[in-house]
Parts: sequence; C-alpha cells; structure tokens
Amino acid sequence: MKPIQTLFILVFSLFCFSASAQYGGYNNGYGNGYGRGGGMGMDRSMMGGQQQGTPSKPKETPPEETAAIVVEQMKPQVNLDELQAIAITNVLAESIREQGILLKNESSSQDQKIEQIKALRENTDKRITAFLNPDQVEKYKTFMDTLKEVKKPKSKKKKDKDSKETKEVKENTDTKISE
Repeated sequence: MKPIQTLFILVFSLFCFSASAQYGGYNNGYGNGYGRGGGMGMDRSMMGGQQQGTPSKPKETPPEETAAIVVEQMKPQVNLDELQAIAITNVLAESIREQGILLKNESSSQDQKIEQIKALRENTDKRITAFLNPDQVEKYKTFMDTLKEVKKPKSKKKKDKDSKETKEVKENTDTKISE
C-alpha cells in the first residue's frame, strides 16, 4: 500500500509543479520576486485580450459625463430647475454622441463635417431653448456666448504673443540696421 501512496503523491506533486510553472510560478506571477520577470509577469487573463506592444487609446469621457458638467455650470446662471436640467442633459449627451459620430466619419470632407456640426449645434440649441422660458432663453444665450469667449482667448493670446514677438524682432532688426 505504501508504494501506491508514494507513487500517487509523486504524480500529484509533479502535476502541481508543472501547473505552477505553466501559469506564472508562485502567486500567479505577482510580487516577492517569484514567477516570471521578478513579479512583473502577466498572463493572458490580465492582458484583457490586448496584444503586447500595442499602445492603448486614452479613455474617452462618456457624453453623459460631459453633458452633466456643462449643465452643472449652466444651472446657476440660467436658473434651471431639476426637470429642465435632466432634459437638457439628455439633449446635450445625445448631441455630443452625434458630434462624435460625425467627427469619426471618414467619408465626409472637413468642410462637410463643419457644416454638419453647425447644423447639429443649431438643432441642439432649438431643442434646449424649447425647455426654457423667455427669461431663461436670454440667460442661456449669454451663457453660451461666455462659453465661446472662454475658448477663443486662448488662441487670441497666442496670436497676440506671436505678434508682439514679431514686432520686437522687427524693431530689433530695424535698430541694428540703422546703427
């Protein structure tokens, strides 16, 4: 009986050892310097189906999150109630989704995309203003104008800096030439 037990234990330990080596050593390849690559090993389940060497794209912010952020900024300035905020969030999220689809459409030219996005923006504005009373519509237009102005000064500042630098260079070259 003892020889059968020792044979069974030997086979079992061999099986465990080979399974352990096949699947990343001790602790599934993590920590303590055991396993593949000093604890840095990854098996296929950890890769999530992604091949090694391919860079992953940065995660896109979901349209619902973006819409919620815009509506949170809009709420106090336009005096939105909760029902209006929910409805406008849904409209904005849908608009952002459609805009993403338009931008990813490779069959459209750049000019076509710009026209389609302008039409989408106008449609979105009409849908949003349908939820607002006349006083809120004016506040909404003011809010949208300030939102547009916040985006524009970045490029204007850069242009101003560039124009100042070119003026300084011209002045410096002019003074050097006249000397």
